[in-house]
Amino acid sequence: MSRYEENVNRRLLLFLSVTTSLFPTLSSSGKTKSKSQFDERRLLEQNKRIQKENNAPEDFPSFIREGFQVQVVTPENYTKCDSGLIYRDFVVGEGDFPQAGQQVMFHYVGYNESGRRIDSSYTQGSPARIRMGTNALVPGFEEGIRDMKPGGKRRIIIPPELGPPVGPSTFFSSKQFEVFDVELLSIQNCRRRTVLAFYSDFVCE
Repeated sequence: MSRYEENVNRRLLLFLSVTTSLFPTLSSSGKTKSKSQFDERRLLEQNKRIQKENNAPEDFPSFIREGFQVQVVTPENYTKCDSGLIYRDFVVGEGDFPQAGQQVMFHYVGYNESGRRIDSSYTQGSPARIRMGTNALVPGFEEGIRDMKPGGKRRIIIPPELGPPVGPSTFFSSKQFEVFDVELLSIQNCRRRTVLAFYSDFVCE
């Protein structure tokens, strides 16, 4: 992994760390009780009100969280994968999908469950660049952009099981869904370049 990829990965992981620390999972002392339709409607309205206060984008998913259970509520134009990843394409794009070893250049905006914007490559002043298949991203993020085409714009909802590792040996102490709006700008081929006898890197163009 190049130093640039390490920096981008660290920035994305920092975003995930901030969301999980600021908005921890609600605790539960026992089994989650079944909710009535009134309770679900109340929680949904509360979620939407918080998202509006946070200026969440249009058609942002809602997360009804009670105890250990989380229900993700989205419009019908979202797609759910077998892995648990959920996405919506705003623009499909044109061309080929990125392959392992190729570099993708993309812009992203990251949100927590309440719709609060936490991180954005737009505000950083430059797009992110990552080589696919190098474990430089959390699994859900890489899966979400794996079948995007250049010019495509997609919203990715990453479930906790496809997010960063959680536990006492990591920075992450709770499980949250993460939401990213991604714009794939380009895909570049990469080749290994030997700089010194003991050092090499990749050139992507």
